[in-house]
Formats: sequence, structure tokens, C-alpha cells
Amino acid sequence: MTRYKARIAYDGTDFAGFQIQNNGRTVQEELERVLAKLNSGHPVKLHGSGRTDSGVHALAQIIHFDLPQARDAEKLRFALDTQTPDDIDVLSLELVSDDFHSRFNPHSKTYQYRLTTSRANNPLTRRFSYHFPKIVAFDHMVAAAQLLVGTYDFTGFTASGATVEDKVRTITQADVVRSGTDEILFIFSGNGFLYKQVRNMVGTLVKIGAGKWPVTRVSEILVAQNRDLAGPTAPAHGLCLMEVRYDDEINA
Repeated sequence: MTRYKARIAYDGTDFAGFQIQNNGRTVQEELERVLAKLNSGHPVKLHGSGRTDSGVHALAQIIHFDLPQARDAEKLRFALDTQTPDDIDVLSLELVSDDFHSRFNPHSKTYQYRLTTSRANNPLTRRFSYHFPKIVAFDHMVAAAQLLVGTYDFTGFTASGATVEDKVRTITQADVVRSGTDEILFIFSGNGFLYKQVRNMVGTLVKIGAGKWPVTRVSEILVAQNRDLAGPTAPAHGLCLMEVRYDDEINA
């Protein structure tokens, strides 16, 4: 068997998430359908660097899969890209060693959340940005986000459906920046994120930015490890997986 690694992008609006499930169309399902066609009808199991929830987008999701024989990487990429639906793009593809695993090889992820603050919602960004025009304490959001940087138990920012027991994660970047006059970007990098963690952190920061909570609320949530203290889960459509970087790439 020959192992391939690919970088894909997708508009998550019409997907029930990345991973195959019973309640809707998924990115994995669409890709595996095309891979089976390219593999003479034989099923091909695809693995991703992680799941994205229903409605969440990706600019650089990483996947891997095995085929019985070596193929020209660019021809295979082109075949995948042209036969998948328009809301999925296969950006790059390469042969990798048999021990590469998109999920289990050590890596970091970067997520970006877009917030539109204009008085009226913009119809051209509504599928990819959460409209919230009531930010009055931008600097407080910036300061509060920095309190998330470090290694902590993020139980307080985890949704109730989380299945993992170890909720300790390391966040290396938590920036809140303006992009133009009517957009705010929340950028988070770390060695892994829990179920809906990024959206729960954004929901908390937005409450702080709206002047409802003090900056110290973030520290209180981390100490108490109580989800009830955190803000609402920000809508999925504002979130995008921007980058997945493997440790061997960083150290190369």
C-alpha cells in the first residue's frame, strides 16, 4: 500500500461536519466516494487531522489515505479535486511514509474566528462571519484572550458532549485583531482543542467585548473548570481551520 497526504479546503455550510455520521452529508463521505471510484470501486478509508463540526470551514485540513499502488501525485490530486463537489478543494497531495498519520503524528492547529461588527449584516460575508455589532470593549477582549495562553485544563470551555477525559491542552497563541473597520479576527493556535472549545472561548470573549463581563472572567473559568461560567457557544459559521503543522515540519 502507498500512503498519501493531502491538504484540503471546504466550505462547511452544507456539511454536517468532517467525519462520516448518520445525520447528514460530510466531507469525509464525499472524499471517500471519489476515492473508491478511483480505486476500481474498492472502499478507501480516509483519516483527518481532526473533526470539524457542522457548519465549520477549513482552509487547510490535512487528510491521509492508502491506495494499493503508487500514482502520480499531481494527477491524483487533480482527479480528486475535479470529481469532488464545488464546496471541497484538494489543494495539494504528496506521497508520505507508511508511519505518517494525520491525526496521531504530533502537530499544532490554528483556528480563526471572524466577527463582523457593522451595524447591518453583510450578505457577502454572512456564511463565514458571525455578525455582532455591540463590541464596546475591544481592548478588554485582547487582554482576556492573553489569559488563555499556556497549559491549562480547559474543562470550563468544553461542551458537554466531549468524550475525552484529559482536558489539558496548550494554547500558544490567542490573539484578537481588527481587520478593517468592521471585522474582528480571533486567532488561536495550540496542540489540540476540545469539543467546541474555540467557539466557547470566542463566546466568552464576545461577552467581555460587549462590556458584560470583566477581563478576569477568563481566569475564573479556568480555575473553576465550570462550563456554566463561560459564554455561549459562538455560531459555527464564523470558525475556520486555517493551518495544521506537524512537528517534523516545524523542526525541519
